[in-house]
This record gives sequence, structure tokens and C-alpha cells, in this order.
Amino acid sequence: MEDARIEAALGELKGLLVSGETLESWAVERRIFALKHRRHLVAATSGRLIALRRGLFGGFHVQDLRWQDLQEAKLDVGVFGADLTLSVLDHADLASAEQRAGGFHFEGLRKDQAQAVYRACQAQVQAWREKRRVRDLEELRARSGGVQLGGNALGGAASAAGGGVPGADSVDRLKQAKEMLTNGLITDAEYEAIKAKVVAGL
Repeated sequence: MEDARIEAALGELKGLLVSGETLESWAVERRIFALKHRRHLVAATSGRLIALRRGLFGGFHVQDLRWQDLQEAKLDVGVFGADLTLSVLDHADLASAEQRAGGFHFEGLRKDQAQAVYRACQAQVQAWREKRRVRDLEELRARSGGVQLGGNALGGAASAAGGGVPGADSVDRLKQAKEMLTNGLITDAEYEAIKAKVVAGL
């Protein structure tokens, strides 16, 4: 009977997938943790995380989370089940200046299933963290005016390398490049290349 109910919930979940979206992993709440409500079904798809809870008198309630809005995932595994906690950003764009807005918490999931969903979440967290880092880098470079590295437009130190920027501006460019290095937005090699171009333009 229990398996039949889970299969029915999975069928409802699959009916929510959009064209091209695939179901990667899912976890169901153990009955012992759902004495006062219908159990949650949490699923990781190729495009989002979906939480589905069936109503007491039929139907179901759905919440979904786009992967780009997921900031952090935590998993606590206990004796009887696993808890999955997701922290969510409060803006739709990619900038890392976004602040944590809240999140989702699912208790008592079956452990092996919860671990599979957690792995999918962590993969998305890392992928979108890198995308936000690149976005931050692009925005900072745009604000700094541009530097030229290896023929690619990265910011204003290119002008300094050409000799057309005053010395004071070159100092500003070096400070900006140092800040980018400190914040992990550029590598040591990129910083040294920027510094060499600025110094060459003095």
C-alpha cells in the first residue's frame, strides 16, 4: 500500500516536469516523521528542486526552487532519517551581493534517498557559485573601466599599458586589481599580468 502511494506521488511529480526537464533523484519523508501531515516528496530535476506534499483530502501542494536561487545545502543524517536544509537567495540575478532570504527544511527523509538529493543540490550550488563569481568578476571589471589581458578585454589597465593614463590612475588600477585578487576574482597570474602592463605604461 505504501509503495503504491509513493508511486502515485511520483506520477503526480512527473506530471509537473516541463519539456526537456528530467528527474534526477528524489526522497520521501518517512511515515514516523509525518504523523500530523501528509508526507513530503522532494525531488531534484535537471532544472530545479520540487517539494510535493499531498493534501489531507486529495490534491497536492507544490513548491519549487530554481537552482540559481540555491545558496547552500546541508544534510544531517540521524538514526531514523535525514534532514535536508536549503538556504535560498533573495534575488533572481546571479550577483553574489545577494543576501540569504530564507529556505526550506525537510525532516525525516529516507537516508539513502536524501543523500542522492543532497548530492544533486551540492553539484548545483558549486556550479552556480562559479557562475556568480564570473558575473561578479565581469561587473567589477566593467566598473573599473577595463583591463586588457592576452587580447581579451578585461578592464582599464590596458590604457595604462599604452601610456595614455596618468600615474595616479595607474595606482588606482593596481589597487583595483589587488582587491580583485584578494576577493578571489582573478588569479595570481592575472594579477601579475595586469601589474606588468600598468607598470610598463608608467
